[in-house]
Amino acid sequence: MDRTNTPCGLDVALAVIGGKWKPLILFHVQSGPTRFSEIRRRVCGISEKVLIQQLRALVEMNVLLRRDHHCVPPVVDYALTPFGETLVEALAPLCEWGTANRELVSAMRAPSAKERSA
Repeated sequence: MDRTNTPCGLDVALAVIGGKWKPLILFHVQSGPTRFSEIRRRVCGISEKVLIQQLRALVEMNVLLRRDHHCVPPVVDYALTPFGETLVEALAPLCEWGTANRELVSAMRAPSAKERSA
């Protein structure tokens, strides 16, 4: 099924940023060209293999631009394309919602006293 041919535009957005890591990567790259090693440090919990896969997918979708500086040691950085900038702008309200509701969501996810004693 073509996820981009549905009445809901959310399907289109999720076809580009679906998954756990891509929105976080975009958040950490939005301030300008960012080296691979810096992205790896900023995105907590992601393995190097998965980070490489996610970055490749974002480059393939024209969301990120990969720049290899052709030097030793290797230096590669990633920056948003104009298309990627529009995506980050669309994600900004979701980020603000998460920040505003962080405590409430944390409380809902915290195990109850009954669950802790089990």
